[in-house]
Amino acid sequence: MSKKIFTPKIKEKRWNIEKELELIETWLKEGVGKFDEKQIGSKPIMIIDTPPPYPSGKWHVGGAAHYVQHDIIARFYRMIGYNVLLPFYADRNGLPVEVKVEKAYNINPHEIASTPEGREKFLNMCKEYLDQVEKELVDVWRRLGCSFEYWRDGTDSPTYRRITQATFIDLWNKGYIYEDERPVNWCPRCKTTLSDAEIEYKEEETFLYYIKFRIKETGKEVTVATTRPELLGGCKALIFHPEDERYIELKDKHAIAPIYGHELKIIPNKQADPKFGTGLVMICSYGDQTDIRLFRELGLEPKILIDKNGIMNEQSGPLSGLNVRDAKKKIEELLAKNGLLVKKEKLKHNIPTCWRCGTRLEFINVREYFLKQLDFKEELKKIVEKIKFYPEFHKRKLLDWINSIASDWPISRNRYYATEIPVWKCKKCNSLLVPEKGKYYRPWKDDPPWEKCPKCGAPRENLIGETKVFDTWFDSSISALYVSGYLRNPSLYEKVKDYILRPQGYDIIRTWLYYSVLRIYQLTKRPAFKWVRITGMGLDEKGEAMHKSKGNTIDPDPILKMYGGDAFRYWSAASAKVGYDYKFSTQLLRTGQLFATKLWNIARFISMFPDPGINNVKLLPLDYALLEKLNITVEKYKQAFLAMDTFEPTTLIYNFTWDIFANNYIETVKPRAYNKDGDWSEEEQKAAWATLHEVLRNILKLAAPIMPFVTDAIWRELYSETSIHNSTIDLPRNEWNKGYHSLIDYLVKINSMIWKHKKTHNIKFSEPIKEKVIIIKEAEPLIKHLVKLHKIEKIEIKNSIEEPPIMIIGSS
Repeated sequence: MSKKIFTPKIKEKRWNIEKELELIETWLKEGVGKFDEKQIGSKPIMIIDTPPPYPSGKWHVGGAAHYVQHDIIARFYRMIGYNVLLPFYADRNGLPVEVKVEKAYNINPHEIASTPEGREKFLNMCKEYLDQVEKELVDVWRRLGCSFEYWRDGTDSPTYRRITQATFIDLWNKGYIYEDERPVNWCPRCKTTLSDAEIEYKEEETFLYYIKFRIKETGKEVTVATTRPELLGGCKALIFHPEDERYIELKDKHAIAPIYGHELKIIPNKQADPKFGTGLVMICSYGDQTDIRLFRELGLEPKILIDKNGIMNEQSGPLSGLNVRDAKKKIEELLAKNGLLVKKEKLKHNIPTCWRCGTRLEFINVREYFLKQLDFKEELKKIVEKIKFYPEFHKRKLLDWINSIASDWPISRNRYYATEIPVWKCKKCNSLLVPEKGKYYRPWKDDPPWEKCPKCGAPRENLIGETKVFDTWFDSSISALYVSGYLRNPSLYEKVKDYILRPQGYDIIRTWLYYSVLRIYQLTKRPAFKWVRITGMGLDEKGEAMHKSKGNTIDPDPILKMYGGDAFRYWSAASAKVGYDYKFSTQLLRTGQLFATKLWNIARFISMFPDPGINNVKLLPLDYALLEKLNITVEKYKQAFLAMDTFEPTTLIYNFTWDIFANNYIETVKPRAYNKDGDWSEEEQKAAWATLHEVLRNILKLAAPIMPFVTDAIWRELYSETSIHNSTIDLPRNEWNKGYHSLIDYLVKINSMIWKHKKTHNIKFSEPIKEKVIIIKEAEPLIKHLVKLHKIEKIEIKNSIEEPPIMIIGSS
């Protein structure tokens, strides 16, 4: 055979991350990854209910990595033949943007929005801010190679808001929504109601005050411990545990409230903890959620002492006009002065705070719109069991939250940048008027859609538009409906509604996930999702959550400039198993960068050889062994990805490519591929070429969801004019399973031992081994390759030798 000079088809010697920028533009032009509605019915479907992010600031690396993981999952499912919709749009409603604009412009939104003109101005300020931050988010995910379809209609668009309002109208007509005045979680700073799910509890050091109460019937004194003495004026009962023998004689008696002098019922109730304080507990309107529940259960009449500004009102008597902190000091002084304060003890106490501004919440009576949820708890638990969770253990968190719900959901807010509640009120008959669905209504600005009150016939000028807006979760909880075409494309919705994936963090299980399950069940009587994928939180390298207040957030831009998008994606995929927190890791970034370079170098080497096609050659046992090992790897890879994990597939493809393919098969087969001395037949040489190309082709496909840039660049250089992301993974192939896969394990062990032997004895890898090498018979098909690779001069085969499968005789 004549000697042949092999020249790489790939000319560039190193992978250059600048090529990533070129590929981004190419993918945009080609529409790579776009959902094709015409293919519904011919391919399995997955609709990904991508978390619409709050554009309240630029992502840190943890947030960006979260969205990379969604893209990796989408890319994998496309490559196994799914028609995948992966939209991206922003959640542009609610308090976060208002707080940002308020701080940026140093304004009070309640003052500026007190007139329709001022409200319009404030809304425009919010929109301008959102537009800028959203652009930054889009730039980040595009630079990361994410294949989202960018929808400019976010949750603040007339399209989305029309659908939100339509769902409200449907639920109102079903009787699931009502207006009422009842105790709610209230933020005095944001001046709005919050749902239970929006509360964050913070541990603070406070005092436990021991206060004397007089029993009306006996004149005796008892001591009650409380952390909220400023609420004494609103105290309506004392409770003790029914089994607490210290207070059995107090049942049905009355206590006199210190300072205020009104009577309190004394009631046995299991909510009292005999070990806390003295075992006697004040029930006030309202100190906490237990107070709210017991006022309702015991039929007590509330007396609210704190107003919407967090100031004690006139009903608080001597505390009137003080904020809560000062009122606590004042009542302490009064109690001490009157000999009613026994003592006070330091105590660490969990207090409820606003999830956005951190202000301590108060519990006051407010007229709001409420969505029924207590009536649906048992039905929701059954629905949750029909959804497949990845990982399964996170389902328990959702079920526990459902079990803990103790009140209906207040869905209205006294804010501005959000979807308006489509209700008008008649001043004459006090009716609440809800219009027909189908339009986007702005009652604070628009004329009422009736010429007169449909209830009492009062003239149109008597119809007053509602100024309140929806809780942001009322909007975002229908995101699965929005992405699947509900009320926009009914034909599409009917085809895809049973194939929706919700990927999200565990931190919003009790909000976004729960409210989505609740709302979609109420509207459709169906599970909201087929699959739910729960991820952990992005942590810094010390394992701490990233927060601007801590100063430990990491900007993705410098990382991308240094390492590239593929390396960033590798870290995101390989940093944790699904469901667990993922730490930022410069080591994994470097590993990803080196892996991209390794793929390029492997491909450049293989590009020297023509590809005769795997079906056009007669393979050797070593070739079959590698292909069968690839089959096994792909089976594990697919199972891991089908379990919504990215860690294991990334690890599998990395280890197969680097350890098995590059370090062992390629090194071993090089003499056959070059065949410089003519030791191999042309048929055997071509089998090596075909195997190299076949395995590289499939490695690129397997790595493509994780590292889309370098894989597509190589693919276009060697195998196709179209993107690798338009191809499919068509493995495993049964015809490769000849029972040879154990040869690869032998090859790895034998190569390792021989290389170690040469290194230990200062023998150059290119020099021959003089000692006798004994190899186990099962590895006999490898002998010619091993002799050529390692230059073994004396070799012997034995039916059995002790592990390992090779012995080198004569070495000291």
